[in-house]
Amino acid sequence: MVNRTTPGLDFKSFELKIQRQPNDETCGPTCLQAVYQYYDDELSLNDVIKQVKTLNTGGTLAVMLGNHALSRGYEVTLFTYNLMMFDPTWFTNGVDLKEKLLEQRKHKQKKKFLQATDAYLKFIEAGGQIKFEELNVKLIRDILNKGIPILTGLSATYLYNCAREIGEINEYDDVKGTPAGHFVVIHGYDQLKKTAQIADPLSENPLSDKQYYAVNLQRLINAILLGIVTYDANLLIIKNVS
Repeated sequence: MVNRTTPGLDFKSFELKIQRQPNDETCGPTCLQAVYQYYDDELSLNDVIKQVKTLNTGGTLAVMLGNHALSRGYEVTLFTYNLMMFDPTWFTNGVDLKEKLLEQRKHKQKKKFLQATDAYLKFIEAGGQIKFEELNVKLIRDILNKGIPILTGLSATYLYNCAREIGEINEYDDVKGTPAGHFVVIHGYDQLKKTAQIADPLSENPLSDKQYYAVNLQRLINAILLGIVTYDANLLIIKNVS
């Protein structure tokens, strides 16, 4: 773990190695394996891919990555901005999230929604924390200043400023395509330049020819919030408590 900071905490970055995702559906496990490696947890990428639960339609969700981390003894917090799944009023004192999810489950029956709900219920039962807090630069900085990488699910379409994609054939098409989700890891920031340091499992991505690059913090925040279109819109905080 390598930290480099200025006295005023204008810049902070720590070393995080990320592999190339083997295919278009394994960005999540690849990011998760990078976080594990950051904590000197040497689980291979192949094992992570095999063990992380996936959606019936392919790919995975941040909460499923969180469930895997919980099973390995990590402390896991999910900051969600997915209003399709969570109502803002659920995050007031005295509201039982598990009870609300079970009640909602009776009224929303789409397969992906039900599978996601089950994953959130498992997450809560395993001790995972779900929070709904203002997504801003301060929140991102505060987490990174603790030496904790941020695994985030976001809109790749907005982050990369690229054409939408035809998911079945994984091709960009500005007319036929739909917004695409993605996972990356935030591992630093530069407050003066207002940028975040990104470790991206997608090599030769539309934004950079490298897997490590800087992106404007406001653009990153927008991409995270727009991840709601693809069941993303979250920050997954995995903390090593050993």
